[in-house]
Amino acid sequence: MKSIVCEGPGELRLRLGPVPTAAAGEVLLRVRRIGVCGTDMHIFRGTQPYLAYPRVMGHELSGEVVTAPAGSGLLPGDGVFVMPYLSCGDCVACRKGKTNCCTRIQVLGVHRDGGMAEYLAVPAAFVLKTEGISLDDAAMLEFLAIGMHAVRRGAVAAGQRVLVVGAGPIGVAVALFSALAGAEVTVLDARADRLGFCKDVLHVAHAVTAGEGDREQLAAITGGDFFDAVFDATGNIKAMERGLDFVAHGGTYVLVSIVPERLSFADPEFHKRETTLLGSRNATVDDFRAVLAAMKAGLVPTRAMNTHRATLDEFIDALPRWMDPASGVIKAIVEV
Repeated sequence: MKSIVCEGPGELRLRLGPVPTAAAGEVLLRVRRIGVCGTDMHIFRGTQPYLAYPRVMGHELSGEVVTAPAGSGLLPGDGVFVMPYLSCGDCVACRKGKTNCCTRIQVLGVHRDGGMAEYLAVPAAFVLKTEGISLDDAAMLEFLAIGMHAVRRGAVAAGQRVLVVGAGPIGVAVALFSALAGAEVTVLDARADRLGFCKDVLHVAHAVTAGEGDREQLAAITGGDFFDAVFDATGNIKAMERGLDFVAHGGTYVLVSIVPERLSFADPEFHKRETTLLGSRNATVDDFRAVLAAMKAGLVPTRAMNTHRATLDEFIDALPRWMDPASGVIKAIVEV
C-alpha cells in the first residue's frame, strides 16, 4: 500500500509497503478521506512537541471497514470515522472520563503512525459509524470536536460575549459552536480572508483585524468590559500571552492551541480579574457525538469549510502550498 511519511522537518516521501494486519480487537480500514490540520503543518515545520520522526501523519480520518472483530457492531463496507486519541482506559484521567488527556495517550499521526495511507489497523473501540453523513463530513468531525470540547470546557452560555483569537480550522470550530450555544462571538485574526469567512459563512457578530488599534476596537465592542470567555487558537506564543488582556473581570481564558515554549503573563492582571485559566486538549467521544448530531441537523457548513483537496499522490506537493497563507485554506481534505 501507499503511505506518506514525514522523515523530518520539511521532508515528505511516498512509501510502499504491505497492507497492515489487524491484530485481535482491531479493525482494518480502507482509508478514504484525511483531513489536514495545524498539527500536520506543525509536524512538517518541526514544531510539534509530542512527536518523534519518522512519522506517518493523518488523524482526521474516515473510510470503510475491511475486516472487523466479532461483537464490534461493525461489518465490512460500513462507512466509519476514527476517534484518533487512543486512550488506555484505566489511568487517573480515564477513570474520570477525561480520556482526551489520558496519561498514556497515543494520538494517531503524532505518537504513532496515522492514516495518511491507503489502509490502517486501529482498535475497534475507536472506530464509529458515520450514521449516514458523507465521508467528507466524517473526515471533518475531529477538528470540529476539538472546538466543541473547548466550548464545553469554557462553559459558554447564551448571552455571553466570546472572543476567538485565531480563525484557522480550530478557531472556526470554536466560533461556530459558541454561536450555536447562544453567545455573541467576535473573531480576531490578521488574515482578511479568514475574517471574511467567519462573517460570511459563520455570521459572527464581529470580525476584527489583529494589529494596531485592535484592543481599542475590542473594548468598543464590549463597552470596555471585554469578554466573558476568550479562546486562543493561534499556536502563537505572543498571541497566547496577550490574550489575557481581553478577558473580562471574572472571565475565563481557554488555551486550545499548543506551543513548545513556556507561557508567562502578569500575575496582578490575572489575579485582580479572578481569571479562570483552562487548557483544552483533544476531545471525548461525547464531543464527537455532539458534532455528529449538529452535522445531521444541518448546523455545520462543512461544504464551505472544505476549501481545498488533493489525492494521496498529490499531497507531498500540495502541503507546502496549503501552508502558504495566500492559498486561503480553511480545511483541506486528501482523497484516497
